[in-house]
Amino acid sequence: MGKALGIDYGLKKTGLSISDNEHKIAFSLSTVRTNDLNKYLDDLIKKEKIDLFVVGYPINLDGKITDLTNHVNGFIKRLTTNFPNIPVNKFDERFTSKIARQTIVSSGINKKNRRKKELVDKVSATIILQDYLSK
Repeated sequence: MGKALGIDYGLKKTGLSISDNEHKIAFSLSTVRTNDLNKYLDDLIKKEKIDLFVVGYPINLDGKITDLTNHVNGFIKRLTTNFPNIPVNKFDERFTSKIARQTIVSSGINKKNRRKKELVDKVSATIILQDYLSK
């Protein structure tokens, strides 16, 4: 078994997380500029045995799509085209940013570093992947 890759897709930056080989534990990986994401994924897949993508899927509390949903759908289409042998699962990402911010605050990280959006993106990707793996 390989590793799962958690993805919190954003228009400017994308948070990434990775699992262990048994798909039990998610670890923060990186935050990448979305413009550089395809190259980053190409390189990562050459280094790591990725066998699953878990993409955070943005929907409103009422279950309707958001402005970002169409962008995520386009990204998922590119993933399935570029990596046809790796399945892609969408996972409801409601509240992940809020939970990520709370996690960061409770971890004791100083205020200056807590404000960095890259950290929230990376932690959000980890929450998305861990929630998926725990189901």
